Amino acid sequence: MAGSNSGRVLGVRALLASGLRPRCKKGAARMGLPHCRHLSSNRILASRVPKACPPLTSGSATKQQTRPFLNLAAPLLGAKRIEYAEAHHLPYSVEQMYDIVADVGSYRLFVPWCTSSTVLSCRNKFSQALLEVGFPPVVERYVSEISMVPHRQIRAVSKDGRLFQHLETLWQFGPGLSGRLDTCTLKFYVSFEFKSALHSRLANLFFDEVVKQMVTAFERRAEKLYGPQVAIRQHKAACCT
Repeated sequence: MAGSNSGRVLGVRALLASGLRPRCKKGAARMGLPHCRHLSSNRILASRVPKACPPLTSGSATKQQTRPFLNLAAPLLGAKRIEYAEAHHLPYSVEQMYDIVADVGSYRLFVPWCTSSTVLSCRNKFSQALLEVGFPPVVERYVSEISMVPHRQIRAVSKDGRLFQHLETLWQFGPGLSGRLDTCTLKFYVSFEFKSALHSRLANLFFDEVVKQMVTAFERRAEKLYGPQVAIRQHKAACCT
């Protein structure tokens, strides 16, 4: 037995000296033999990869590293907040214009692209309304929380919208021409921001089709309800960022 074992050891040493490694047998680790290696197809010595940890295929590696384009683009492009304001002298009283803006339930009849407007609740000077704005290719429904200071200010902030990260409108009412109670100064302010880079591409469309037509729509509503009035010289100041 001793001679047999000596022959095996000499054989292993000869293989090690030649740069080759024997194939592993059960119990090789317990015998203190070096880690197993194998010959690759091009005869280059390469480490054997354990079966328990197979290499990643190109498909699985691609799947792990791939992210949707919009997810990558959104942090770079961002959704810029846009603000717009304008002021008008109108030939209608503060009370008349305030009542039109406060009548949220009628917005669907005259506000640009507003297809539905329903008052959900009204308590003291606060109310909630469900609004739907549809301008191709988008239809957006959201809850608007409205706070009022009678005959002075109406502020609305959108909630639960899928399209807007932020949407706020502010109406302010003040005296018009000196000594003319049948005139008023109407100030309109809007601030909006889309949630995603994709939706932010609609900013120009929303701005042109909805925002810039807003004051004109309320003025035409006043003309329809109270009749045409003698036009007065308007002062209009607009800003956009």
